[in-house]
Amino acid sequence: MQKIKTSKSIRLHPGRRKSHGGYSYLTTGNLPENRAYIERYLTETREGLVRDLGPTEEDLTTAQIVIMDRIISKLGIIRCIEEHIRENSVMIGDNLAPSLGKNYISYNNSVRLDLEKLGIDKRKGDEVFDLQEYAREKYGKKKAK
Repeated sequence: MQKIKTSKSIRLHPGRRKSHGGYSYLTTGNLPENRAYIERYLTETREGLVRDLGPTEEDLTTAQIVIMDRIISKLGIIRCIEEHIRENSVMIGDNLAPSLGKNYISYNNSVRLDLEKLGIDKRKGDEVFDLQEYAREKYGKKKAK
């Protein structure tokens, strides 16, 4: 019996199929070779989150560390997808690229929710606001008559 090739089994471009590498990053922890610069971005982002919450990692709770590490994993996938789309195209034929489907949106939303859970969206004041000092600076001292 002879096998008939369907349109799904025909590949128009020979060679290895291109992928964004986000899922392999998630399962192996390794980024594709051509995306190694993303590791620097993720490292700097994690260090920034530690400073925002800490100032050191020892100052964080276990829950904060777990959430923060999940954020970094999700950002790795998001960045791989973004770079893949930048190098290729947003559209494949008349359809949106599969990597920009609901998973991309879900990862971005999940990162936003995690950041909110950590309280990152709120800015911390550098110092306590002194109303009397503000009034002196704004209006100056009253002149003696």
